[in-house]
Amino acid sequence: MAYNPTAIKLPEASAFERKVTGRQTNLYLLHNSVGMQVAITNFGSYLVGALVPDKKGKLTSVIIGFDNIDGLLKQESYYGATLGRYGNRIADGKFTLEGKEYRLFVNNGPNSLHGGKHNFSYRVWEANQIDAKTVTLEYLSEDMEEGYPGNLKVKVTYQLTDDNAITITYEATTDKTTIVNLTNHAYFNLNGEGNEDILNHVVQIAADNYTPVNNTMIPTGQIAPVKGTPFDFTIPERIGKRIKADNEQLKFGNGYDHNFVLNKREEHSPVATVTGDKSSIKLEVYTDQPGMQFYTGNFMPGTNILRGRVKDKMRTAFAMETQHFPDSPNQPHFPSTVLKPEEIYKTQTIYKFSV
Repeated sequence: MAYNPTAIKLPEASAFERKVTGRQTNLYLLHNSVGMQVAITNFGSYLVGALVPDKKGKLTSVIIGFDNIDGLLKQESYYGATLGRYGNRIADGKFTLEGKEYRLFVNNGPNSLHGGKHNFSYRVWEANQIDAKTVTLEYLSEDMEEGYPGNLKVKVTYQLTDDNAITITYEATTDKTTIVNLTNHAYFNLNGEGNEDILNHVVQIAADNYTPVNNTMIPTGQIAPVKGTPFDFTIPERIGKRIKADNEQLKFGNGYDHNFVLNKREEHSPVATVTGDKSSIKLEVYTDQPGMQFYTGNFMPGTNILRGRVKDKMRTAFAMETQHFPDSPNQPHFPSTVLKPEEIYKTQTIYKFSV
């Protein structure tokens, strides 16, 4: 029987009910007035999945994920996770803050990635479903957890709107100067979860510059123009058109896995737009963050079984992680990720779908 991406449903809530590290995990389902559905779990504050109408009005699974919590517990690819305390990479797993050096867990070559070995995506959060379209999740990251200073109180709010947008609001406070860079690592396939690769998706990114990296994927410190390179998505282009170009940066990332320096823009202008070539489903990304990591699933292992009994094959999904730049604590000319006790960290990202 031919694979049918519109046949995929979101998981049953019971499939995510479990005791993990002695705390209860659950699944929270959101739905709006036009039929879109979203699933979130308090394990790792994961965005588990989303169903949106395609051009024929059929619900299509556009965020890849698992049928049950066992899949999340086994995988290491952050499919839909809230990442922190610091999303993306920090060079050599260390940084200096107010004259003191802090050492982090190294879990990505010589570097620390996404907050370390037991980052926010492995923690059980306190959840509160406000209504049919809103859920909040809170977590206290204790002083020196994974090497980061300060007791950090974190709150993430997921809200589904009636115009088919998932709004994610991040908030945090600390009792000691620290660094914070929160993001979500949802993987998208706008043709439908498991519907082959995403190389014919068409992408536009409002970024005239990006941050080149070294061979361990740490930014060199340069802010480089995209013009004349395979990183120029200032006009719409297929993901796969230049992904195999003879380009050192693409070789370092095995494809696109780079931070784009977002242009200054109007508040209601998307920083990125992606369209599925088969479904015509369009994703618009809005954010107040200065950067966005565009990742084309170059290291998807092909060993995890996703919804619909399909495997997570290489480049069958992409991620757009809104963020401050990687390794900012070690690169003073990058936008700062320092949070002081008297400050409130608050940022928002929107993933909006349409046809």
